Amino acid sequence: MQEYAESLLRSGIIDAKAGQKDSARRYIERAIYTSNNNNHDVMSEAWFWMAQVTDDPVEKRNALENALSHDMYHARARRALAIMDGKLKPDEIVNPDNLPLAPTGSRQADADRFMCPKCGGRMVFAPDGSSLVCEYCARNQALGPAKDAAQEQDFIVSMATVRGHGKPLQEQVFHCQGCDAEFILPPDQMSTICAYCGSPHVVKLEAVRELIAPEGIIPHAFNQKRAAHHLVQWVETNKLKPVRKVELPRGLYLPIWTFDIGGFVDYTGEIVENKDDGFGRQQPTVIRINDKYPVLVDDLPIPASRKRARQLAQIMSGFNLKTTQPYDARYLSTWPAEVYDVPMGQASLDARSQAYGTIKRSLPNFLDSVNIVHTSSASMLVESYKFVLVPVWMTEIQLQDGVTHVLINGQSGDVVSDLPNKSASGFGLMDWLSDLLDD
Repeated sequence: MQEYAESLLRSGIIDAKAGQKDSARRYIERAIYTSNNNNHDVMSEAWFWMAQVTDDPVEKRNALENALSHDMYHARARRALAIMDGKLKPDEIVNPDNLPLAPTGSRQADADRFMCPKCGGRMVFAPDGSSLVCEYCARNQALGPAKDAAQEQDFIVSMATVRGHGKPLQEQVFHCQGCDAEFILPPDQMSTICAYCGSPHVVKLEAVRELIAPEGIIPHAFNQKRAAHHLVQWVETNKLKPVRKVELPRGLYLPIWTFDIGGFVDYTGEIVENKDDGFGRQQPTVIRINDKYPVLVDDLPIPASRKRARQLAQIMSGFNLKTTQPYDARYLSTWPAEVYDVPMGQASLDARSQAYGTIKRSLPNFLDSVNIVHTSSASMLVESYKFVLVPVWMTEIQLQDGVTHVLINGQSGDVVSDLPNKSASGFGLMDWLSDLLDD
């Protein structure tokens, strides 16, 4: 009967694609009636195609909801329901294998100027996380409480549109001609020193860029002097000996993606049960089972920049992602934000792989009486994502055996680096770090 139901469904899909809705509906109705209700793959697909052959909005919605009741991760059903709910416009859906070309030419980037209403000086972000302060007269202007939390975006809906692959973001994008790094800079700022290579030769690019706008930002929690203290403590702890003066840490925002992952890990396992052999003796018997383990991963962070990906991955656990604020350009009134170069689609694969690897390693502990034989991630799904800017301080330390690049978590103060073998030679520690502690 199940094979018959699948055959009916195939015939219904063929007729539906041929535009023969009446005959397609008859095939699909018989497939639903004939199929085992526990065969969720057939039932979800049948109800999805039932929605395609009806023009009644109530019936269509009911069919899509039935499809999702059998497979809550049915991508096409979720996309169709998003269209019905007005969350997705049909003309926004793109073919990921044939994406529209990026706009050509130049266009002035949108930029707000944050000027002091008292003296006309530049307002910069204060590391109290809630205000702007004038560089000249020290006038303080509160940013105001966030009206809403940073919103997570539906992954399937986004990947169906150009938003999943990039969209125009009219911000000032600057290009460093020293190391090719690119940043979103504070509004109306025409030049800066590159946070990576220290090059002052930075020029403005006015061309429209295909970028996803940030959903959220974690504000800087302390100033440069406090960052220098964290750096000095880390250097002392690691007994490093710089061979030249250490540059003051440079503040910036680095991009990360965060993903929510759900679904199940399918697994095959073996359990041992004692069974009576018919002679009153208990014999151990190996029984093979097939089951699912639920997946519920919230806000899994993935670096969106390749330049310092390893160090950023090391300090990401120190960010409290629950404190993420809705993106506001005023947070960039002091420091630049690096443009991401890891696309959201690629990052989602990394997130899914990381989540699967973690659960796969932990599964024997969760199921201590089961010997795991095989696992599969086929039922796992990325549900939603956010693009977030996180605060860091960056500098370099010249050691006798090379340069180590240092990142300081701008929220927690954690320090990481690409530190090679520790150097025991060089000049006195405080001689080369004393400038960092000066008022």
